[in-house]
Amino acid sequence: MVVVSFFLVFLAIVIIGAVLFLGAGMAKSSRDPGAGLDEPVPNLPPVLLPAGAKASDVDRVRFALGLRGYRMDQVDEVLDELRDQLTRQEREIERLKLALEAAGTQEEPKE
Repeated sequence: MVVVSFFLVFLAIVIIGAVLFLGAGMAKSSRDPGAGLDEPVPNLPPVLLPAGAKASDVDRVRFALGLRGYRMDQVDEVLDELRDQLTRQEREIERLKLALEAAGTQEEPKE
């Protein structure tokens, strides 16, 4: 009976040690978010906006699906906000151009 209880205590110590060892490994990998991830696939085309991006260009941006990628709802929210900001800027630029043209026609040289 003493042998059986000694064996059970030994087995419990081994199991606890294994759990602690595995737990420490998982904690280390969670602190280093890049640990264990593969490098991005180099043959995929880059996702880029044109140099003079317009709001309509943002609507056409599409990202490849990937394991442990970004949350789509957050990416969509940021892209929607970027599109809205670009739209406001485009309208303001157009308004200022029209105001500049109108001011230029009013100040024509008088003879």
